[in-house]
Amino acid sequence: MRRSVFRFLSLAGVSLLGAYAGGLGGPNGAGGLGVSQAHAAGPPPAQTVLTNGYIYTVNTKNSVAQAIAVRDGTIVYVGTDKGARRFIGPATQVTDLHGHMVMPGLVDGHMHPLDGGRLLISCSLNYEALTIPQFQARISACLKDPKLNRPQGWLIATSWFQEAMQPAGTVLTKAALDAVDAKTPIIVKSSFFHSFLLNSAALKRAGITASTKAPPGGSIIHDKDGNPTGLLEDTAVSLVDSVLPAPTAEEDKTAAAAALAAMRKQGITTFLDAWALDPALTAFTTLQKQGQLTARAHFAVWVDPKDGADVPKVVSLLKTQAARYDQGPVSTAPSITVRNAKLFMDGVISAPALTGVVLDPYFVNKGTAEHPDWQPGTSRGPAPYFPPEVLAPLLQGITQAGFDPHMHADGDGAVRIALDAIEAARKADPKSTFRPAIAHDEMVSPADRGRYKPLDTVAVLSFQWEKPGPDTVDSGRDYLGPQRFADMEPAALLEQTGTRIAYGSDWPVDKLNEWFALKVGATRKNAPDIAPQYAGQLGTQPPLSRASVLRAITMNSSWELQQDKQTGSLEPGKLADLIILDRNVMQVPVDEIANTQVLLTMVGGKVVYSTGAFAPATDAPATDGPATDGPATDSPATP
Repeated sequence: MRRSVFRFLSLAGVSLLGAYAGGLGGPNGAGGLGVSQAHAAGPPPAQTVLTNGYIYTVNTKNSVAQAIAVRDGTIVYVGTDKGARRFIGPATQVTDLHGHMVMPGLVDGHMHPLDGGRLLISCSLNYEALTIPQFQARISACLKDPKLNRPQGWLIATSWFQEAMQPAGTVLTKAALDAVDAKTPIIVKSSFFHSFLLNSAALKRAGITASTKAPPGGSIIHDKDGNPTGLLEDTAVSLVDSVLPAPTAEEDKTAAAAALAAMRKQGITTFLDAWALDPALTAFTTLQKQGQLTARAHFAVWVDPKDGADVPKVVSLLKTQAARYDQGPVSTAPSITVRNAKLFMDGVISAPALTGVVLDPYFVNKGTAEHPDWQPGTSRGPAPYFPPEVLAPLLQGITQAGFDPHMHADGDGAVRIALDAIEAARKADPKSTFRPAIAHDEMVSPADRGRYKPLDTVAVLSFQWEKPGPDTVDSGRDYLGPQRFADMEPAALLEQTGTRIAYGSDWPVDKLNEWFALKVGATRKNAPDIAPQYAGQLGTQPPLSRASVLRAITMNSSWELQQDKQTGSLEPGKLADLIILDRNVMQVPVDEIANTQVLLTMVGGKVVYSTGAFAPATDAPATDGPATDGPATDSPATP
């Protein structure tokens, strides 16, 4: 059915597109846009023109247009169908969108793509809520699977939803793994990537005993007799990394390619690797050099807490990695950017870890399981991984060297330390234009919510956490207390203070499902078929609007990555990073946003993914460059 942009004038937060090249004409369906109608004189023709669509621009007014034209990987026109005629030449591919929604490509401002790719080709517990027997059965099945890679005999399992173990409160030890196989070294990585479970054989291989000391920023859990239980927290996993066989370069390349395939299917056109180590930088650089990089790749180089006090050493590391891997300013084709530094301030605020740094103590049950009495305890989590006296000069050194700090902070104590250090860096160099990010921000003190905007700090939130679930209800509510639980995941509370909110999936902490996350951001509710105890809305604060969640994953995350001049909105002069959707996420019932399918993903004017609805089906880039140059002429749309 033909659609006119005028139908959408009444949408909240959306205005009719005005001052674009070509002016504002009346609605005109693509049926009247044949090549023969192109003007003899006018601008050079575009390679691609999309017409008769709902073009959601994410410009400053969230304007909606009908048509968009792309030349040499850059948007040259956004406006009406009539205005687009000037850009049609004999070789222009003109596609009738049949009313489908087009929007900027998704910019994921915080993920771990190599780990995500490894997960796709490894033993996975699939983020499921498991009993101990079910957990053991999954591990046993992986041990018997001949297709799984077993480097030097190790079994590495991922996506263990530790906080969802059943019954609630279950804490695993090495005994659960030893009962399956005590001789094969096994390590199970929690989906949060902050807890790791080892069996006795793995502990022995790693040399971890009762006397082993954890590195800064980590902990080894011991039983009442002082022996390691098999649980390691945060940087303590480095004790295992030193003996765990590293994947080969070819294996990493395969994992990176799998990650890119998953991303382009979701509509991701730019991402930030928020814990970048050499294997990831090497793997994605290799793919880029082979013409197989299908998203703009940014990397935040990890700063080890033990090096925090040695500012020259950290700055030297950042500069060395940038010199080795950074490929210069963002251009039409996807490339590698190294301009961020990653610092972990704490762990996670969910039980059983409770490694998030908090201002007031976690609650403990001073009653019984049958008659609980939750009262403040004594623990405020571990010491911050970068204490204030270390973080402030470190951030000044990082920012003065031209890098943007990207800090993981779950607890309100960690958030405050991060904000204090940013404030000190701003005062030390008032003219600096660095763009600091604090990721997760699951708890923010009321006194600190208004500090983000004046400090020009972006909060990078993972919307999928803003729902009732095992990690928020079972492992959070009682341990945080009623007030902090009510304010948990404070997206709206931050937005009300003018905080710029960006989105980061944190994949593979969760499954890569951007559209479910956006739906949660706009509802604060779980899936409709979720268990009854997780029904309803999380907390009492309102959800974000649809316009806000879309801006978070486009313009605001582009700003975070200093790429907002090139991407994040559909405007003339910007790169043609866009996606076509199977539904209008601004109009469908809000729960249906979770079911959105991407029909086509374009990066720099090149189609890198297509279902076949608007261009020939493709999910594999060419080895000598990105895929096709644009949608096919008059391709049929799917229902």
